[in-house]
Amino acid sequence: MTETASLYSLFASSFLAATLLPGGSEAVLFAVLRKYPDALWTSLGLATLGNTLGGMASFGMGWLLPQRHLEHVDKVRRYGTPALLFAWAPLVGDALCLAAGWLRMNIWRAALFMAIGKFARYSLIAITMHYL
Repeated sequence: MTETASLYSLFASSFLAATLLPGGSEAVLFAVLRKYPDALWTSLGLATLGNTLGGMASFGMGWLLPQRHLEHVDKVRRYGTPALLFAWAPLVGDALCLAAGWLRMNIWRAALFMAIGKFARYSLIAITMHYL
């Protein structure tokens, strides 16, 4: 597989992993960086972009849901878009993105906080991998 194809695969796996579909983009990032260590910043950027866009797809699905009062989303409302720093977390991350859309949070702030959290996670993976 070429570097370009590997990077496309990383973007696609990062996008899908952030939707309600199961997936693990961390393993793809690990493999890409093992084979192409000079592609660190490109890999981090594409993984973050793909994962953020996938989270925004969940955000959009939440936006389309009918409005009703649910107690569990009150915590998301209380913490606002900064709660999306944890959109990377397994299981709860997808729910956070969906809830943020359902609550009609600011789309730009939501994308910003998602991207910051997701970039931090992928950076930690890359740093950890460097020391293995």
